[in-house]
Amino acid sequence: MLAEDHGIVRGALAALLNLTGDIEVVAETGRGDEVVAHARAAAPDVAVIDIEMPGIDGIEATRRLREVMPACQVLILTALAHTRLLKRAMEADAKGFLLKDAPTERLAESIRRVAQGERVIDASLALAAMSRTATPLTDRESAVLGLIGSGAGTGEIAAKLHLSAATVRNYISSVITKTGARNRTDAVRIAVEAGWIEAARAR
Repeated sequence: MLAEDHGIVRGALAALLNLTGDIEVVAETGRGDEVVAHARAAAPDVAVIDIEMPGIDGIEATRRLREVMPACQVLILTALAHTRLLKRAMEADAKGFLLKDAPTERLAESIRRVAQGERVIDASLALAAMSRTATPLTDRESAVLGLIGSGAGTGEIAAKLHLSAATVRNYISSVITKTGARNRTDAVRIAVEAGWIEAARAR
């Protein structure tokens, strides 16, 4: 089964996979909240699921699908190369995580391996995940740093997190010390590169 919100991409993938001879696309959907229903109707061995879809995202769809149909393995296929998404996908019990720039042959082979219960993870992303160290930041410090990365000032951060400005400044000082940064902007850069906060939050 293919779950991909871009119709042209989904159609092209279906056509290419059906040409392999041993893989048949039995169901398609463009919405995350329709994954379980389509899987129940078609009973696929493998569901190839994109992350960014309307309704619910692909990782939540994976979690729900694995709960109700544990025999159906899941391969996440996405353009989002983030180690935190890989971690979330594995926590949702996906068996594979592949980037969309992979060759079609690699996708077909990954589907075959996932169908056999093997785990398949994009090599570059797996290496990045293994090289990341555990974050030294607390959840509150990460939240403050994420808001700094999005362009928020001390007052705005204080209002959003229901803190005093003095408390926010203390968190910022702590973050700078823990990251060894020169300033708050440098702390954001270091945290993003280390995988401690999402790059998207720092835009």
